[in-house]
Amino acid sequence: MAITTTTIADLPSLEGADLGASSWINVSQERINTFADAAGDHQYIHVDPERAKDGPFGGTIAHGFLTLSLFIPMWSELLEVADASTLVNYGLDRVRFTSPVPAGANVRLRATLKTVAEVKGGYQLHVDGVIEIEGQERPAVVVESISRVYA
Repeated sequence: MAITTTTIADLPSLEGADLGASSWINVSQERINTFADAAGDHQYIHVDPERAKDGPFGGTIAHGFLTLSLFIPMWSELLEVADASTLVNYGLDRVRFTSPVPAGANVRLRATLKTVAEVKGGYQLHVDGVIEIEGQERPAVVVESISRVYA
């Protein structure tokens, strides 16, 4: 993993760039339980390992939105805009949860800076991201994320 460091003025030159992959993040049962408490989603497939053994996934799995939320720390490993004063998560255009993440699995983000468009005071970035599961061919999440970077 190597972070791409740039300036606001040079962001447009990165349009279309493959930014590579972040480091792996472990999705432990403890992380899943903490997210369940924060989100108020205590469905057994997430928080009850004993019962989940007989469920559709053969064990507990991460919440889709937990996996999606890991986009932020993983994205921060791929692109740094050195002279930015503010970075804003602007939204999502498309999200698909394509494969469950088993408790204890490792995930990472692979991202491409799809477009860079000028907005008042900075740029809007569209990022094509794939959150991969270590050792699995099918990704956990496919997402188009939108963020803004301001001077």
